Amino acid sequence: MPEPTYYLETFGCQMNVLDSQLVEGQLVQRGMRRVDSFRDADIILFNTCSVRQHAEDKVLSRLGQLKTLKRRRPETIVGVIGCMAEREREGVFIKAPHVDLLCGPGELNRLPALIDEVRDRQEQVVALAGSLSRRTEVLQRALEYDSLEALDLSRAPVAGESELQSYIRVQRGCDKFCTYCVVPFTRGPERSRPAEHIVQEARLLAQRGCREVTLLGQTVNSYLSQEDGRPVCFAQLLERVHAVDGIDRVRFVTSFPADWDDDIFRVMRDCPKICTYLHIPAQSGSDRILKAMRRTYSTADYLRLMDTARRFVPDVSLAGDFIVGFCGETDADFAATIDLVRRVRYQNVFVFKYSPRPGTAADRNLDDDVPADVKLQRNHELLAVQHEVGLAQKQSLVGQTVEVLVEGYSKLARRLQESEQDRGTEVTQRPSRQLVGRTPGDQITVFNGDESLIGALARVRITSASALTLFGEVHALVSPRRTPPPPPPAGLTPLRVLGAEPSGAR
Repeated sequence: MPEPTYYLETFGCQMNVLDSQLVEGQLVQRGMRRVDSFRDADIILFNTCSVRQHAEDKVLSRLGQLKTLKRRRPETIVGVIGCMAEREREGVFIKAPHVDLLCGPGELNRLPALIDEVRDRQEQVVALAGSLSRRTEVLQRALEYDSLEALDLSRAPVAGESELQSYIRVQRGCDKFCTYCVVPFTRGPERSRPAEHIVQEARLLAQRGCREVTLLGQTVNSYLSQEDGRPVCFAQLLERVHAVDGIDRVRFVTSFPADWDDDIFRVMRDCPKICTYLHIPAQSGSDRILKAMRRTYSTADYLRLMDTARRFVPDVSLAGDFIVGFCGETDADFAATIDLVRRVRYQNVFVFKYSPRPGTAADRNLDDDVPADVKLQRNHELLAVQHEVGLAQKQSLVGQTVEVLVEGYSKLARRLQESEQDRGTEVTQRPSRQLVGRTPGDQITVFNGDESLIGALARVRITSASALTLFGEVHALVSPRRTPPPPPPAGLTPLRVLGAEPSGAR
């Protein structure tokens, strides 16, 4: 019997990317093989996002494309997993009756069993928070946490997943309940993973050749776990991951402005592996709008935090998120946001047009009264201002030498290589040898170089810049790529999956 094939498409944030990697590890361990087109797949999965309506609309559009395929091949299994499944629940079946399974982000460990259930019973199945009978809410959450912890700790290598850079989840859920945000409803309350498990995961990734890890959380700086009766805060966690042999860089996203501990800045200053990059969303430059969003800080608080960041880490690169067109946002409120972007001097920002999310406080209590064309115009204007700011930031680096982790060939090089291969010519032209990497400040940097640099740390002298990209030439090799990956660090113990003690455990 041929091995089952699957197609998995991911929408949304880095947390969803990590969830998809863990899901793929499960499927591969069950003998399934990934394909690049849903037309070739026995199982089609969409890992979904509910933060904005646009993300959900894209999923519904993809599902619409499958109607004909499902009629022609009814045995094909179609699944919606992640946040949209949790928010829409059985409503997905109404909008797309050819969907076979729904699985929320808190039940992803059950996905292989759900696929088997659909295949065996030939009917729709659901695994969502609170959908299992005869469990109290407390027991439900405890069991969900344990099963998800097991999922994180059982991560398996997946073909195509970067060996250089990996995500590690340090938190699940969120307790902030910003009035516009659906995340607390789709991912549940904030829970921090055990520090020991996070460090063990970093060691495992280093053993596989990973050089850079990104610690993920909805409000990562509020991380707090207990170990032997003592609290472990985020600054302490950073120090412990920093100490893992084989890991050269440590990033973290996303931080919440009101929960900041200056010890985190101290660790960034004193620990050279911690990247000089901070993603701290402001969302608005207007105190009135921040209050309506329930963000619990003022513009003055935010600016003080940015000043403190630069005092501890003078070369820090700052990134932010902004929502334009939130309920009641006036021209004056938007002008305050423009002013904030100019004052902070971000490296880059992510700008989103407000869209009401069902079930949130803003959707229940506030009017979505900013016209769509005004939202679009403000979106364009804010991006134009950031283009100006970002260009100045990048051009200030011209003539300097930066350290880059070389990730691979640039998009241009890959396109040229594919074209040359199609023509049957040897890949030797300089543009097709263009490499790309990132600085500790997350600046994308492109330069010409030999394939042997991929996976290495190199010094690159910057010769020019655009608003989004640095361009340069290789100056020196800092650390060559690791081939083969380094041996396991001394003292590495097997990952402990909750409910299954390792051999020799006390």
